[in-house]
Amino acid sequence: MSWHQELLVSFDLETTGTDVEQDRIVTAALLRLEGDGRAAAQRTWLLDPGVPIPEEAAYVQEHGRPPAEAIEEIAEALADALRADIPLVVMNARYDLSLLDRECRRHGLRTLTERLGHAPAPVIDPLVLDKHVDRYRKGKRALQALCGHYGVRLDGAHEAGADAAAAAGVARRIGEKYPAVALPSPRALHTLQEQAAAEQAASFQEYLRRTGDPRAIVEPAWPLIPYQAGV
Repeated sequence: MSWHQELLVSFDLETTGTDVEQDRIVTAALLRLEGDGRAAAQRTWLLDPGVPIPEEAAYVQEHGRPPAEAIEEIAEALADALRADIPLVVMNARYDLSLLDRECRRHGLRTLTERLGHAPAPVIDPLVLDKHVDRYRKGKRALQALCGHYGVRLDGAHEAGADAAAAAGVARRIGEKYPAVALPSPRALHTLQEQAAAEQAASFQEYLRRTGDPRAIVEPAWPLIPYQAGV
């Protein structure tokens, strides 16, 4: 059996922005999904990020949990899944896993890498996979666009639980459609994505430099941007 026919765990964050070094987690969801796509379990978190946010600020401040407490639970829940060698689906993993890493550091908690003793793996990233199997397709590749392209239902875009479920659905459809990535070993797929993500970053960097930004740098590391003290 291939990974797309087996148990998956899917993870998503909603955050205060798009800067992994500065922004904060507001909501998180972790879904355990059976091989047929049925949800076996779901955990969600609402955090008070401790910084101003323009939307729903009063609700988050009143009902959100202290960030350190919730982030500890989130990191340990992900570590538990990866210790069991259950593939972790994360749309644009480079962003979500890096931001979680920085939040752990911000609150003096062990990072996911420290909990596991190695970088997070095996990870399945629908964004990296889609670019790998259909490199020249025109159009957007955000989660909503991928759901439309692969025929996956998305209820409540930008809600962590809905996005996590949709990301897993997209990943499974890619595995079903493209035998080249329907590997029996999730760790082999992880290695394939590491290489694919680096190639995609190099291609985008070359494009940016050719079209007007000669100093453009696109991070090649996946699924985690290396931490640099002081950044």
